[in-house]
Amino acid sequence: MYRPKSKPRRKSKFTKKLLLLIIIVLVLFNLDNIGRILYPLPYKDTIFNYADRYGLDRSLLAAVIRTESNFRPGAVSPKGAIGLMQIMPDTGQWAAQKSGIGNFSRDRLFEPEYNISIGAWYLADLQREFNGNITLMLAAYNGGRGNVKKWLDAESQNNPSQGLEKVPFPETRQFVRKVLWYRKVYGYLYIDKIARTESKLLPDQQLVHQ
Repeated sequence: MYRPKSKPRRKSKFTKKLLLLIIIVLVLFNLDNIGRILYPLPYKDTIFNYADRYGLDRSLLAAVIRTESNFRPGAVSPKGAIGLMQIMPDTGQWAAQKSGIGNFSRDRLFEPEYNISIGAWYLADLQREFNGNITLMLAAYNGGRGNVKKWLDAESQNNPSQGLEKVPFPETRQFVRKVLWYRKVYGYLYIDKIARTESKLLPDQQLVHQ
């Protein structure tokens, strides 16, 4: 009895290619959603609020928190830095007095909003001191403003470039690299996305969102 030859392998290959194509299309059309799963932004409203209050780039503040604590409010470093923005108690107390935030206690650094308010003010203070140079302000946040000043004083006679490669502390260079990377990620996923959405609205709709 004659039986026609089937072609299961060819059919199977076609099915696999079709599934792969579907997956690629789904990924491309849902890239932002997938990105937000991989890079969530807890405390978004609080971060945006204090970034705007102190004149900081929103994505930069988010990136510092991601790098410092991965958004864990209970994080404590081996050196004793506390909370979302890994603030040392002495620094927190000084910043609370200088900023007028007040009501400082070590335990309050575990409170997300209080920690972000102190850290954002301190980061803005560094931004003013170093004239908006992101590399220097981040280096000072991580390695101490005193250390960065000493480094700048030692190099000032040679009029050095103040780029990342000039930072003399390996741990601080790595910190700055991470923050700058996360800044791009959060800028694209959350900040630029808002701008892209609002740019598509009609003028009267834009007024509603202001």
